Amino acid sequence: MLGVGLLFVAITLISNGYCGLVGVDKKSTGLINLLTGSLSFIINTIYLIRGAYYDAGTGYLFAFTYLMVGLIYIFDLDMRIYGIFALFVAVNTIPAAYISYAVDGDWRFALIWLSWGMLWLTGFIEYVLKKEIGKPVLYFAIFEGIVTCWIPGLLMLTNNW
Repeated sequence: MLGVGLLFVAITLISNGYCGLVGVDKKSTGLINLLTGSLSFIINTIYLIRGAYYDAGTGYLFAFTYLMVGLIYIFDLDMRIYGIFALFVAVNTIPAAYISYAVDGDWRFALIWLSWGMLWLTGFIEYVLKKEIGKPVLYFAIFEGIVTCWIPGLLMLTNNW
């Protein structure tokens, strides 16, 4: 199921980055965030029901990220609440990376968690600290979508991860 979720996170990150670069209105961009957030919520609720609490807990970080961003974009809400949430998630990527490496023996996912943490941290820096980073964050979102989500997701779906 993780591979499926990662494919949708990939297109959402790519779309968010591209749409930000070319000026697509945020209400339109909000739709894919809501769809991906909803799918992620469903996937992680299945994990929760199955007793995979760690997988569900870390997965809900994604679900709520995309649900929140989608609602903020559609209803033109204050992005600072996302920035605060993004800091919380960024901090959580540190132990997640440690667990991936030290417990699960997966150095690839450890690096992916740290990379995701950097992207979430930019949300806090831009929206709470009000330090404009601008276009580099949008390019970084596209990069993250391709390298940390699309490729791993596709590899997982084809049993090549």
